[in-house]
Amino acid sequence: MTTPTRPMIQNPILPGFNPDPSIVAVDDDFYIATSTFEWYPGVQIHHSKDLKNWRLVSRPLNREALLDLRGEPDSCGVWAPCLSYHDGLFYLIYTDVKRFNGDFKDAHNYLTTCETIDGEWSDPIYMNSSGFDPSLFHDDDGKKWFINMVWDHRREKNRFGGILLQQYCPETKKLVGEIKNIFAGSKLACTEAPHLFKRNGYYYLLTAEGGTFYTHAMTMARSKNIDGPYELDPYGYLLTAKDNQDLPLQRTGHGDLFETSKGETYLVHLCGRPLLGERRCPLGRETGLQKTYWTDDNWLRVENAVTDGLPELQVPAPNLPEHPWPAEQHSHNFDAAELPTEFQWLRTPNPERLFSLTARSGYLRLIGRESLGSLYEHALVARRQEAFKYSAQTAMEFYPTNFQQTAGLICYYNSNKFHYCYVSIDDEGNRFIDVMSCLGSQDLTLTFGLRDGHIDAFITDKRFLLPKDGLVYLRADVDHHLLNFSFSVDEVHWTKLPINLDYSIISDEAGGGDGAHFTGGFVGMACQDVSGQQCPADFDYFNYSEQ
Repeated sequence: MTTPTRPMIQNPILPGFNPDPSIVAVDDDFYIATSTFEWYPGVQIHHSKDLKNWRLVSRPLNREALLDLRGEPDSCGVWAPCLSYHDGLFYLIYTDVKRFNGDFKDAHNYLTTCETIDGEWSDPIYMNSSGFDPSLFHDDDGKKWFINMVWDHRREKNRFGGILLQQYCPETKKLVGEIKNIFAGSKLACTEAPHLFKRNGYYYLLTAEGGTFYTHAMTMARSKNIDGPYELDPYGYLLTAKDNQDLPLQRTGHGDLFETSKGETYLVHLCGRPLLGERRCPLGRETGLQKTYWTDDNWLRVENAVTDGLPELQVPAPNLPEHPWPAEQHSHNFDAAELPTEFQWLRTPNPERLFSLTARSGYLRLIGRESLGSLYEHALVARRQEAFKYSAQTAMEFYPTNFQQTAGLICYYNSNKFHYCYVSIDDEGNRFIDVMSCLGSQDLTLTFGLRDGHIDAFITDKRFLLPKDGLVYLRADVDHHLLNFSFSVDEVHWTKLPINLDYSIISDEAGGGDGAHFTGGFVGMACQDVSGQQCPADFDYFNYSEQ
């Protein structure tokens, strides 16, 4: 009799920008929280009942009391949330990073709670500011413990100064007692992302090391006492691709451990899928899954790898019934009173100043605000890229009255890296199409020319003029490294703009700009009016399709 083949789960389980996963299992329901950085609302929470099929169910940091990101640099904001569940209550720990560059890190850690995953979360409880990547551990004796990495700004010291432990009192809602540094990390250094677990009399400390790029790794240590000393796993790193640069899943590390109701153990972890050649990841840092097992001497191992510790593209599914969700809707006509779930905006808790779904029935109205380089308030509504090859299309009605007013379709990484197909008006009063690119600095390139692989300056005699009124249809076609924009005035006859754009700049590895780069590619709609007149753009629909 043939044994049935066990179903497999394809990695990544959360494609596109979904980094730093924290997972909690509540009976046969699984919830993953991921970082959102400068995107609003903060923290994405996905739900699954089988570890294969996931749906977005909540972005809990959705009001000013919980989160205000105005003025925060790119890749600051919400870092590495930790989601847990105890005695009928969900706990969410998160960091709001206000400053990344330089020797100091201004990183403030908070706790919010909710009885349901998609309900209204409580006003935040301030925890500390000593470092980032905090988490909360609920011990079986009723005590709660808060841990985070400590940032050491002193030049002669290791900036990743170890893992701090302190007790949390739920009655007084404060950290109490002695602060102890319980773990200095391994020789790989950059020790962060701590999570505590307890099993068979041991406390296990799971951390990430090696930085978040191609030397990233996951490390495990254990102790009989919660405050240590912790011994490193003698086998080595629990999960890493750092010594196997040809694997399709790279940058594997930062993650969390959990167990199903059937007693099977898995890891969720950060990962990236680089393009060939430049080894850039426009999809950003994604979430993967690996099956694990415990050895006889009580150490954790990754199962089914050719060599233990390597990330697999396919992993065995748990012994649970498959539970697909209704298919996601990728075409939107903006008929509802709320923004479709997959869309986000940047930084501000006051989105009514950026867009409206009621100002004009059936349209998303973007209100022209600050420039694309602003860290405060600009009208950009976008969704994640979730595949290497996709198309996005929109129809826009926009009547600028001066050259400082622009609106259109944008492929966006951050304020230093984007490609923007926009409509504006020239000095003669003609509406026109142009492409604005930012290739790693605040300097803009306006172009329709391509010479010797380099983008030329704006060529006025190749400007594409538009009728004085009517809808303008815009489309972005992305194929791995390549981006092409097209436009139409009747949605039938399309004109492809004569430039092949390097899409790989929509990635953290492309460099450029200041500070960290931790997010991923978005595609969406934008409207700017740096004259201050708030010229609006009305978008009739937005379609996203993967190929």
